Amino acid sequence: MRALLQRTSGARVRVDDVVIAEVGAGVVVFLGVGPGDDESIADALARRVTELRMFDDADGRTNLSLTDIGGEILVVSQFTLYADTRRGRRPGFTGAAVPELAERLYLRFAESLRALGLTVATGRFGSVMAVDLVNDGPFTIWLDTDDR
Repeated sequence: MRALLQRTSGARVRVDDVVIAEVGAGVVVFLGVGPGDDESIADALARRVTELRMFDDADGRTNLSLTDIGGEILVVSQFTLYADTRRGRRPGFTGAAVPELAERLYLRFAESLRALGLTVATGRFGSVMAVDLVNDGPFTIWLDTDDR
């Protein structure tokens, strides 16, 4: 799985100009699923995101996690994180999981976050979405479970 995390002071997702999900301070996760991913990888990534210290403590050091600050999380499926741009000018996406697997693990990831006590909102899998967010910092982190 690949996850692009952006610390946010607020974010929302719109589909057909209707807001379907919204969060306050926390993290937006753009999530891509690969063909070799499974439930255990989704669960482990959820724990990692939950425990990652991305927020400032009283001394201005990034020592606090989502749990520590009571932050919210918005998860948006994004197969384009598996884009292959090595040839030509049009990205290829054959490295992404098939939609059935991707949706199952995307939903599992969100449920794992909820089970860890987070408030979680999600985009709509397979839809064209408009994501509005304020990248607080800016603070962006790339996670790839193949790099464990």
